[in-house]
Amino acid sequence: MALDSGNTAFVLVSMALVNLMTPGLAFFYGGLVRSSNVLTIMMQNYASMGLVTIIWIMWGYSLCFGTSKGSGFIGAPADHYFLEDTMGEFETPSGNHIPEIVYAGFQGMFAVIAPSLMTGAFADRVRFVPYLIFIAVWVHLVYFPFCHWVWGGGWMFRHGVKDFAGGIVVHTTAGFSALATVVALPNRQKMEGAEVDKSPHNIPFVALGTGLLWFGWFGFNGGSALEASPTAALAAMNSEISASAALFFWMLLEWKLEGKPTLVGACVGAIAGLATIPPAAAFVKPWAALVIGILCVPWCYACIEITKKYELDDALDVWAVHGMGGLFGTLCIGIFANNDVAGFEAGGKLFGIQLLAVTGCAVYSFIIGYATIKAIGKFMPVVPGQDDLKLGLDISMHGAKAYSGEDHSGSVKKGRDFANRV
Repeated sequence: MALDSGNTAFVLVSMALVNLMTPGLAFFYGGLVRSSNVLTIMMQNYASMGLVTIIWIMWGYSLCFGTSKGSGFIGAPADHYFLEDTMGEFETPSGNHIPEIVYAGFQGMFAVIAPSLMTGAFADRVRFVPYLIFIAVWVHLVYFPFCHWVWGGGWMFRHGVKDFAGGIVVHTTAGFSALATVVALPNRQKMEGAEVDKSPHNIPFVALGTGLLWFGWFGFNGGSALEASPTAALAAMNSEISASAALFFWMLLEWKLEGKPTLVGACVGAIAGLATIPPAAAFVKPWAALVIGILCVPWCYACIEITKKYELDDALDVWAVHGMGGLFGTLCIGIFANNDVAGFEAGGKLFGIQLLAVTGCAVYSFIIGYATIKAIGKFMPVVPGQDDLKLGLDISMHGAKAYSGEDHSGSVKKGRDFANRV
């Protein structure tokens, strides 16, 4: 069958939209951290775009979508090394055809943003070289296996696990591994020996990042249909509904509990709605997307309060918003899935399958995340030193300041050696 140029163009545009989400995440996270560390967290996000893409084209795509080996455990790494044999046709769910290299590129954007999500949890606490090693190991041990198991025809897929656009594969894996790093690393107050200023340094950056992420999410969820179709339209519309509902009801909840509605709260609410809906985006009707967007607000808000109660220094609430949001959205498939749009119906059996899958994912991701960051710490210092913290990580690790008019009690012009601090 001939390639479908319209669907090919649609997936190409969706790939570009998802690619834009990582810079959007960099702005979102960058605005939330202190001004002395903003370049550090943005650099971590951009570095993921480089490193993970290289791994993806070499063998990552093959591990995820190559011929399933070991009873659905992992894809054959030699099938598409360096994207070999991807110029042929890839069949979409409705039988249309796009170039496989376009599909590979689209899926690669998900692999890039998944480890980037974790940077918000351990903000201000990880040196650059250990970070690069951590995400390189993490994609191999966590992301690639779950991507294959759920989307690449692996054993979870064969057992009926549903995940339209990444509730398990992206958000639960990243969210629970992020929580593991929070548990494994010292909190910022202990590191710095003083109360940590946790207020956002640049709220317009947060709003800009939210807008870029929201824009990109239409490709993230809508593009997962892999064709310009009613399924894509439903996924995109449900994304808008869930995000809008979560934004508004988070604002109301914050207004009630904190006394004033804030722009940061509204932005966090929108991200919670966007992080919760992906697994169910094309499986539920719009009214259910509205319900999901509303319900994720008290769910994620309560999870943030749990981290505060137990003094878990998840700096930017990655576990509460992405990990628990993705988990909640995955379970919602078993509650709200509708046969008219999904081709299957919600019910007790499906809910049980989803519960087992997402719980297993959460436990596995936590264990591997914890073990990985601890193992790296056996060979090199992971946490920045006191001098680096006092100087500011932007200067000590990357030799630059975000704002030239500020003095972070040090300067790259004073002859300091920064090369050994990353």
